[in-house]
Amino acid sequence: MEVIKTPIEGLLIIEPRVFSDQRGYFFESYSERDFAAAVGDVHFVQDNESMSQRGVIRGLHFQRPPFTQTKLVRCVRGAVLDVAVDIRKGSPTFGQHVAVEISEQNHRQFFIPKGFAHGFSVLTETAVFQYKCDEFYHPEADGGIQLDDPALDIDWRIPIDEAIRSQKDLTLPLLADFDNPFIFNP
Repeated sequence: MEVIKTPIEGLLIIEPRVFSDQRGYFFESYSERDFAAAVGDVHFVQDNESMSQRGVIRGLHFQRPPFTQTKLVRCVRGAVLDVAVDIRKGSPTFGQHVAVEISEQNHRQFFIPKGFAHGFSVLTETAVFQYKCDEFYHPEADGGIQLDDPALDIDWRIPIDEAIRSQKDLTLPLLADFDNPFIFNP
């Protein structure tokens, strides 16, 4: 696997080694040993999957301390634009984001450590999105920020006025207005 650094420290793009022939392809989507050697020792405890249609934007979500989550995300059908926003107070990249297209064609994965808000937009007719978490989901720790916050300036590659969003996501605060418990620890 190849690990590609992004402009924000800690956010990583992971490209597996894919073996293709006339039968199709094969790759290891996750190896704890190889992942620990290349990225770090992360113990994932929960896998999640969602299916969405074109135009859906989910996010920007996070889990508040003490239930923060590190995520390893991938798209197994279709394509999404995956976005992570640095929400760690004191971080030199606070409020900045990285957007990565991940798809069933490129097999990319996106590693998102604790202290980032996460979301994605669906670019194809449908998309099946999977992710690993290193902490269980706790509804009482659920949080998020507005995905169309002008301060974030995210191009979701879908017009916001045409986006399909959950009622919950429409009521999330702006980055400047939410009670931020995340602290940058260099």
